[in-house]
Amino acid sequence: MRILVFVPRKSREAAQLDAEIFVGGDQGPGEIAVLRLRGKLADHSGSVAIPLLLPDTPVVAWWPGTAPDELADDPIGRHAMRRITDARTSRRPVAQLDLRRVNYAPGDTDLAWTRVTPWRSMLAAALDLPTERVTAISVTAEKGNASAPLLASWLHSRLGAPVTLRTSQAPGISAVRLITETGAEIALTRPDGQKATLTRTGMAPATVALARRSLADLLSEELRRLDPDEVCSETLLVLPEITEPAPLTSAGPAKKSVTKKPAAKKAGG
Repeated sequence: MRILVFVPRKSREAAQLDAEIFVGGDQGPGEIAVLRLRGKLADHSGSVAIPLLLPDTPVVAWWPGTAPDELADDPIGRHAMRRITDARTSRRPVAQLDLRRVNYAPGDTDLAWTRVTPWRSMLAAALDLPTERVTAISVTAEKGNASAPLLASWLHSRLGAPVTLRTSQAPGISAVRLITETGAEIALTRPDGQKATLTRTGMAPATVALARRSLADLLSEELRRLDPDEVCSETLLVLPEITEPAPLTSAGPAKKSVTKKPAAKKAGG
């Protein structure tokens, strides 16, 4: 593995390249090169990257902060088969997701989507049991959480039921509730960001591990696959049908935010 870290430093000074190179040791297997591009060279990271790429080796690009609007047309993104961003680093995470949707190209993904993998797995497993048709869904998360509308979009596209987005003070996503046509409820709640409780009408509650994962864990998941994430792209397409979240109050359920009902599909993925 060769890791290239580009740190552009735009300025009026002369073009200059400062580099630090690490091989093995505490930095892990492979090679790491930290490249600081100064002056006009800061606008030419793609040209600097080309001669440093390993031949016949998959390339993954990751923007830990601000990312370009069109990843596939970026000088760095053009060389990558997978392009990773993180809407959470934006001042407007949900708006950033919509930008990813509009400019999506196969191979793009966002860590806001990666964060919902454990939720998707738990909910899909819960629906593997005989279940009546789900007729209503609610997703509760902290204000500005980018993963919540993605999880809501995925559930809506798979189950064909209207979705309500709600906000709370708990960290990250704190609850998902599925209501069936007979009024039964399947709920996965995580008020502390660590452990979750899975409850189902007529069954004893179960405690499951659902801790918020570190950045290293999220990147490890993305690096395990190098093919385009088709489920992610399908979920982004549904995103416009999910509106802004309603506040979580004791006055009853918020107005349902999705009116279109596509053909029902079983949750999976």
